[in-house]
Amino acid sequence: MTYLSRLFVALSVVLAFGLSAPQVQAQVNPTQSSVNEDAMFQALGGDSAVVSGRVTIPDRGAGTLISPDNKSWAALQGRTLHTLSIWAVIGMIAILTLFYLIRGKIRIDSGMSGRTILRFNWVERFAHWTLASTFIILALTGLNLIIGKSVILPIFGEAAFGTLSAYGKIAHNYLAWPFMASLVMILLLWIVHNIPEKLDLDWIKQAGGLLKKGVHPPARKFNAGQKLIFWAVVIGGAGLSYTGIMMLFPAEAGTQADWQFYQVVHALIAAALSAIVIAHIYIGSVGMEGAFDAMGSGEVDENWAKEHHSLWVEEVKATQKRNTTQVTTPAE
Repeated sequence: MTYLSRLFVALSVVLAFGLSAPQVQAQVNPTQSSVNEDAMFQALGGDSAVVSGRVTIPDRGAGTLISPDNKSWAALQGRTLHTLSIWAVIGMIAILTLFYLIRGKIRIDSGMSGRTILRFNWVERFAHWTLASTFIILALTGLNLIIGKSVILPIFGEAAFGTLSAYGKIAHNYLAWPFMASLVMILLLWIVHNIPEKLDLDWIKQAGGLLKKGVHPPARKFNAGQKLIFWAVVIGGAGLSYTGIMMLFPAEAGTQADWQFYQVVHALIAAALSAIVIAHIYIGSVGMEGAFDAMGSGEVDENWAKEHHSLWVEEVKATQKRNTTQVTTPAE
């Protein structure tokens, strides 16, 4: 065979392999024999198999790497609670916006009198603002833990979201304690004024006069609506406090399933209470004329007090008159 013939044969062999190689590569499936997640769990012992590492601390549960039983909880956390939290906040804001567009700001029908009555002293206002400010921070930082990845992360990026979440977690853990302390304070200060009575039914029947101008059902220092908010905050706050402590100290919570249960209850209470507090903030600020003064300066206009808490005004006037009589009456 001549030199040119051998060269031609070699080129033919190379060309044949070059044309056939892509076809062989196209038929290869690199994941065909790989182990998928379900097959791995079946090999480890079924759907309830737990993948654990080794730890030197007493809590052996800290070594758990993968627990298939947590899938349902993860789905609840990532979808259901996520959706409920968003709708609780956005839904309440939408309702209040619609109410404002229809009803407008609730004005003092008789106008400002220029005379004021002390409604809350500095101790009461301190307890209120401590509770309010800590709850708002706790609500925002807690909401970030649920919807932050899908809402905040895409907008601000990983670095900002990571920093915000880290400091938010610290604030959430430590501000829980002044929240609980102020919750006890308002319970002790105001429980005597928030005992339900028959008078509250009439207030509820008339919707507190919120829906119709000129309607002012009689009420004491706290009307039925404020009593509902008070007990919602006290009971809901107690629920948040207990479940929060269980999550801070998981060893006290019991099993992993117990901890997950407390987390779900904590999130549900927080969503409901956030919606209630948003409504409370609305009616105490832009929704009603003169309402903010009660927790601002502590003194409210006399006409506002007569329209919204007429029986309380009568009690205050009677007490002032009785004290004045005792001072002016000479001793015998």
